Amino acid sequence: MDVLKNLFEQHFHSPAGRVQPLKGELGGSGRKIIRLANEKTSAIGILYDVREENVAFLEFSGHFRRHGLPVPEIYAEDLSHGAYLEEDLGDTTLFEFLSANRAGENIAPQAVGVYRKVVGELPRFQIEAGRSLNYKVCYPRASFDRQSIAWDLDYFKYYFLKLAGVPFNEQALEDDFNCLIEFLLKAERDYFLYRDFQSRNVMVRDGNPSFLDYQGGRKGALQYDIASLLYDAKADLPPALRQELLDHYIHRLADFIELRRQVFMEHYYAYVYVRIMQALGAYGFRGFYERKTHFLQSVPYALKNLQWLLDNVELPIALPALMQAFKSMVASEKLAILTSEVENLVVRIFSFSFHRTPPDDETGHGGGFVFDCRGIPNPGREERFKTLTGKDAAVIEYLSQQKSVHQFLSSVMSLVDASVSNYQRRGFKSLMVSFGCTGGQHRSVYLADQLAKYLGGRNGVDVVVRHLELENLGK
Repeated sequence: MDVLKNLFEQHFHSPAGRVQPLKGELGGSGRKIIRLANEKTSAIGILYDVREENVAFLEFSGHFRRHGLPVPEIYAEDLSHGAYLEEDLGDTTLFEFLSANRAGENIAPQAVGVYRKVVGELPRFQIEAGRSLNYKVCYPRASFDRQSIAWDLDYFKYYFLKLAGVPFNEQALEDDFNCLIEFLLKAERDYFLYRDFQSRNVMVRDGNPSFLDYQGGRKGALQYDIASLLYDAKADLPPALRQELLDHYIHRLADFIELRRQVFMEHYYAYVYVRIMQALGAYGFRGFYERKTHFLQSVPYALKNLQWLLDNVELPIALPALMQAFKSMVASEKLAILTSEVENLVVRIFSFSFHRTPPDDETGHGGGFVFDCRGIPNPGREERFKTLTGKDAAVIEYLSQQKSVHQFLSSVMSLVDASVSNYQRRGFKSLMVSFGCTGGQHRSVYLADQLAKYLGGRNGVDVVVRHLELENLGK
């Protein structure tokens, strides 16, 4: 962290008064993302120990800015420590902007308008800036070639199909993979492929998009990135809007190159399938293999997209084993159970001691509350309660008789209630609520259990409770 503070002070000629971790290592990349700020300005600091990716991001950022594209300015860097400082683009991703401006399938015009701007900028990355980009810094490969595609397909096979228990014929599937690769490589691939062109990598400020996380970019086909955006799983765009945005994109491409729609569309849906498989491989690796279950929340939406493709699209090539695997996936009882599990909002409630750090948000969501219970009467000060916890009847009776406890709990329930309703309406799947007190043994435990009891019968809500200090004490 000190290296980022030093970069901030050197660039802005004043120290950072506030340092706030944003995502930690909760995403798929392992990068630490930190906001540094003072009264005058703020910046985003990145800590990451893969030098090749850092070099690619910094090189690409400078190149894109020279072409007038809305990407962050790089303020300072120290690659020897895996650190750099970049422009702060705010807190609202395209996914969050979409979620706040939709009601189910009905998406507000302002959200559609931002999506159209995003789609309109994509050809500038792919073609205008892509022509003179230094592809020598691409990592891990300079193009989305046979090896790159094979890696994605194997990722899907080993980390999704096998771990999800989806049956398939190994040799037949390999034959289909080889056939698919041959077909994909026939598309023109002399453009910049952004690679992770999805709603969480686009920031929205004052109705305009800015772009992040293109460090995995390389040469490739035009179809891949627009497929990534339109079939971004949790964004769950309605088919009619996907078609509208695809038409807008193809129309925009014609401003840069001679384009025959039929030629573009011949390979488009094959790239849609490849992108969905790549994403499912990532969900499987993080969710099934690494047990980071929040990644599995995207699986039902990916299966929904696969079902639509199976019902509405016929590829120019026959892939019988792969299509049978897809059909088995959407009919899988195991995945159906997974779907039902992630439909509910999961409220994770913790108690902890302020002698230790508050619990980390392991879901990657970042939303919720930390309540300080030290302002209400402390049973731990009385000898008769010292060996007891907030789960014992005597402590529960004592706290339930305190007027200040009822007032505190009422305020907590009101705040959490409002967030639960808002999260359910917006389709969010995780909310974290933590209660801290001096020892983490009495007040915080009692309040956590009371909130859990209050939310326990609520429709569409699953409650998970952990008492961290009681766990540490073996209680």
